[in-house]
Amino acid sequence: MKTSDFYFDLPPELIAQTPIERRDASRLLVLDKLTGVWEHRHFYDLPEYLRPGDCLILNNSRVLPARLLGQRLPGGGACEVLLLIDRGDKTWECLVRPGKRMRKGASLSFGDGELTAQVVEELPDGNRLVRFDYEGIFLEVLERLGKMPLPPYIKEELQDKERYQTVYSKVNGSAAAPTAGLHFTEELLEKIRTMGVGIGYVTLHVGLGTFRPVKEDEITDHEMHSEYCVIPAETAELINETKRNGGRVICVGTTSCRTIESWAEEDGTMHPHAGWTNIFIYPGYRFKVLDALITNFHLPESTLIMLVSALAGRENVLRAYQEAVSQKYRFFSFGDAMFIC
Repeated sequence: MKTSDFYFDLPPELIAQTPIERRDASRLLVLDKLTGVWEHRHFYDLPEYLRPGDCLILNNSRVLPARLLGQRLPGGGACEVLLLIDRGDKTWECLVRPGKRMRKGASLSFGDGELTAQVVEELPDGNRLVRFDYEGIFLEVLERLGKMPLPPYIKEELQDKERYQTVYSKVNGSAAAPTAGLHFTEELLEKIRTMGVGIGYVTLHVGLGTFRPVKEDEITDHEMHSEYCVIPAETAELINETKRNGGRVICVGTTSCRTIESWAEEDGTMHPHAGWTNIFIYPGYRFKVLDALITNFHLPESTLIMLVSALAGRENVLRAYQEAVSQKYRFFSFGDAMFIC
C-alpha cells in the first residue's frame, strides 16, 4: 500500500489556527465505519451516540511548555530547544536549532541565566542530549520560561496555555497534546458519567514523531517513533468488564487507541502495563479491543489517517474527509472532530 493512497487536498485556510471559544461547540462528523454513511453534528451531541455500558478511554498526559528560546554562549546567538524525553540526571533528549551551531559542548542560557544548559551528546537522528542546570523545581522553571510546543502548521501565538491541554490532563510528559480530548468539558464528561458510561484513563506521552511525515513510498517501510505509555489496573479492569458485558470500548484519540492496542492479548483481554510502544496501525490491522474512536482530522499521508483508515476503510475515510473539506470543517489540532462508530 502506497503512502500516496492516503493523500487528500486540503485548502490551507481550513487549518485551524486558534481554538474556538467553547470547547464542546466544535463540529462533529459521525461516521459509520461499516457503511461509510455520515452525519453532521456538534461535539456536545456526542452523548446521543453513547450507550450505558460503553466506556471511554482518555489519555491524561499533560503537555510540557517544552519550547525554550534562549542564547548560545558566548556570543549571544539565538537558539531554540524543544524537550522530547527526560533521560534522567537533569538530561533531556531535545530537538535543537540551529543544529550546526549546537554541537557537543555548546553552552546555552535561558531567561537571563535562570536556566542554563550544555549539549552533552549528538544522537544519530540529529537530536541532542542536553543537561540543564537550575535552582528549584524544573517544572516550575519551565512554567515560567517555556512556551507551548504547537505544531508547525499553527502560526499564531496561543494566548491561553490551558487551551492546548485537555481538562483532564494530569501527568506531565508530552511534547504535543492528545488533541481529540480538547473538545471535552468537565460538564460534558459528567453528563456522560451519569448516563452509565465508564470513563478510564491511560497515559501516553506524545512525541514529535506525531508531526513527522511518512517519507517512504511503501507505508510498510515507515519506522514508527517510540512513545512511553501506561495502562493502570483500574483501566484494564474497566475495559475487561465492558467487553464482558457487551459494551463498546471507545478511545478518545489515536494515542489512547495505540496504547490499548499495544498491550491487549489476542482475545482482547487487557492487563496493566507500562512501557514503550511503536505500534503502527494501518489498513489490514485487526483491532483487538477498540470498537469506536473519537478523533480529529489528520494530515494527508500521515500515520494517523492510516490508523483511522484501518478502522473505517480507506475509501470511507477519504470520502468523509472530502465532505468535511466541502463543508469547511476546521482541521488538525484546534479543529473539529470525528466519531467513527
